[in-house]
Amino acid sequence: MSSLSLAVRDSSTMLRRNLLHARRYPSLTLNLLLTPIMLLLLFVYIFGDVMSAGIGGGGADRSDYIAYIVPGILMMTIGGTVIGTAVSVATDMSEGIIARFRTMAIHRGSVLVGHVVGSVLQCIASVVLVGAVAVAIGFRSTDATALEWLAAFGLLVLFALALTWIAVGMGMASPNAEAASNSAQPLILLPLISSAFIPAGTMPGWFQPIAEYQPFTPAIETLRGLLLGTGIGNNWWIAIAWCVGLTVLGYRWSTAAFNRDPK
Repeated sequence: MSSLSLAVRDSSTMLRRNLLHARRYPSLTLNLLLTPIMLLLLFVYIFGDVMSAGIGGGGADRSDYIAYIVPGILMMTIGGTVIGTAVSVATDMSEGIIARFRTMAIHRGSVLVGHVVGSVLQCIASVVLVGAVAVAIGFRSTDATALEWLAAFGLLVLFALALTWIAVGMGMASPNAEAASNSAQPLILLPLISSAFIPAGTMPGWFQPIAEYQPFTPAIETLRGLLLGTGIGNNWWIAIAWCVGLTVLGYRWSTAAFNRDPK
């Protein structure tokens, strides 16, 4: 059997293992998934009229705010879902299964690949579920073409891949699952200080750079432009640059930690 066939076979086995874990222990994924859904419903039905009047500068229109907030909530869903990956990796490390895998005749990178691919699939499934809730409460994207929908989906997958590799690195570096969950909290907090809920330009002047120069804002603005037809500007290549940079950083961090000899 060639090395490529071996890598694919072992990676598929590890992917199946991680998906079975997610199916048998769904409470963590459900808890993380409930946060963006609750925020979506809260901001739309409690603050929607006020927020839409402030953003549009005119009369209150909840449907306008639904269209504005959904792209940010979708990105926030990815950030929340990958926390489960950090916890899962940290659990494997603390329980010794990673050490056991190191001694087995399997492709060395398949363990990480299984976690990463499984996490990306869970992210996409979570995004689809949150998107379905958004459509049920009134979100529509009638102006987006098939190519723009495809580009939006590609951006979501690329962003999920980037955050997943960072989450895997956090899990590898954490001594236990609780520490991994705490260290991954910025992946939920960063969308709260981005343009997900209000335009960055309406924030206090000293705070605007924090909202603008982070990975979530350009990704949200790009997704918003693709789905709603708003201006994208330079956000598309900044978002891609963030995704590529985070993917490379997370990959190198994760593989270095995985290949390090255990003490």
